[in-house]
Amino acid sequence: MKTIDKAKSMRNDFMIGNGKGHSKDALVRQQPGLRRRLTHQQLSNLYADNRIIQNIIDIPAEDMTRSWFTLKMKDETLKNNIMSKLRDLKAKEAFKKMRSFERLRGDGFISLGITQSTAFNLSDKLDETKLKRLDYIHAFSGMKVEDFILNEDMFSLNYGQVEMFKLNRRSRLGEQIAGVTQDNVHASRVIHDQTRRLEDEYRGQPLLEPLYDIITILDTSLWSVGQMLYDFAFKVYKSDGIENMSSEEKSELGMLMDYMFRTEALAIIGTSEELKKEGTPIGGIKELLDYVWEMLAGAARMPKSVIKGQEAGTITGAQYDVMNYYSRIAAQQENEMRPHLERLIRLLLWSSDELGGSIDPATIEWELKFNPLWEVDSKTDAEIRKIVAETDNIYITNGVIMADEVRETRFGNSGLTNVLKFTGDDADIEKMALEVYRAYKGRG
Repeated sequence: MKTIDKAKSMRNDFMIGNGKGHSKDALVRQQPGLRRRLTHQQLSNLYADNRIIQNIIDIPAEDMTRSWFTLKMKDETLKNNIMSKLRDLKAKEAFKKMRSFERLRGDGFISLGITQSTAFNLSDKLDETKLKRLDYIHAFSGMKVEDFILNEDMFSLNYGQVEMFKLNRRSRLGEQIAGVTQDNVHASRVIHDQTRRLEDEYRGQPLLEPLYDIITILDTSLWSVGQMLYDFAFKVYKSDGIENMSSEEKSELGMLMDYMFRTEALAIIGTSEELKKEGTPIGGIKELLDYVWEMLAGAARMPKSVIKGQEAGTITGAQYDVMNYYSRIAAQQENEMRPHLERLIRLLLWSSDELGGSIDPATIEWELKFNPLWEVDSKTDAEIRKIVAETDNIYITNGVIMADEVRETRFGNSGLTNVLKFTGDDADIEKMALEVYRAYKGRG
C-alpha cells in the first residue's frame, strides 16, 4: 500500500480525535514552566553579561533616588545640618545600591554604624535614647546574609517578623579570607529593603527569576539577528567540475573562492560557470523582535524606551507609558523608601553628638517631600501652556473667573518667571502656593 493510501486509511474525523481534557489531549499536556531558582553566582553572571539586564536592575533604583527629597521644618539650621549629615554619609548612593541589590538578589540592606553611650552587642536591640553618633552606613546584599531568624511565637506582638539576621562578617586579604565570622545582628541595626516575597519563604525573590525565560528569548534573538547579519548576503558558485571533486578539493576551492570574491571584486569565470548573490529573507523579523521587547517591558514593568536608556526625567506629551512608569516609581518612593529615610532621620535626631544635642523627633514638626521625578520637554511644555491659556480665556470670557484670579493661580504674586516647567507634582505645588498666598492676603 502506498504511503498516501496508508495516511488516508488512518485519517479520523477531527471531532473524534483523542478527546478533550484527557491524557492524550495535546493542549492538556502543555503546562507553564516550573519555577527556576537562581543561585547568587548565576545572578551575578547574568548581570555581568547583559547590559539590558543591568538597565532593568539599576535604572529604577537610580530613578528612585535621582531627584532625592526636600526636608521641611521650621528650624532652617537644623534642616541644613541634617541634609549635610546625609551627604556626608552618602545616603543617596547607599539607598540606590540597596534598591539595586533588592532587585538583583531579592533583599537589600544598609548597615547602621552607630556609637552608643553604653556598651552593646550587635545582637542587642538598638536603644534610640542612648545614641551618640551615626558614623557610617554601608549598603550590602542578601549574599552576606546566611539566615533569617524569625519570631515564630504566635502569641508575640512581633509574630512573623525578622528578629535577627545571621551575617557573614569577614575580611578578604588578596585570595585569603581572614577572620571568618557569622554574627547574629538584631534587625533594628540594619535597614532591610524587600518588596517581593513569596508567602512560604522569608527571603525576597530575585527579579531575574520570573524574567529568566524572556531574557533567554531576548538573548537568543540577539544571537539569531547576528547570524542573519553575518550571512545576510552570500554568493553561490555553480560549475560542472564540482561533482568530480573530492571533499578536500571542495574545501580548498571554497576557501579560495571565499578569499577572491569576499568583496564586490570582479569575478572572472568560465562560460559554463555561474556566480550569483543570494540574500537572507528577513520578512516578519521586526514583528517577532517587537513581540519579545513587549513581553520584556511588560514583565519588567518598564517602558521599552526606559529599558533602552532614554534620558531620565524628560518626557514628551505622547509618552503615557513613561508617565505611568514614573508614577509607579513615585508610589514606590512613598510606600517603600519613605519609612527607611524617615527612620534614618529619626536616628540622627536622637543622636546626642550629631545635631547639637538629642532631639525627640515627636516634639518637632518635620516633613519629607520627594522632589518631582520628571518634567516635559520644551515643545510639550509650550503646547500645555497654550491649551491652559485658551481654557483660561474661555473661563474669563464667560465670567467663570476673573483675570486677577488667573494671574494669581498661574504666576503667583511675583509675575511671570522663567521657572514654569510642568512636572509630575506641579498641580500640588500650584495648589499649595495658592493656599499660602490667599492666607497671606487674609492676614493683611
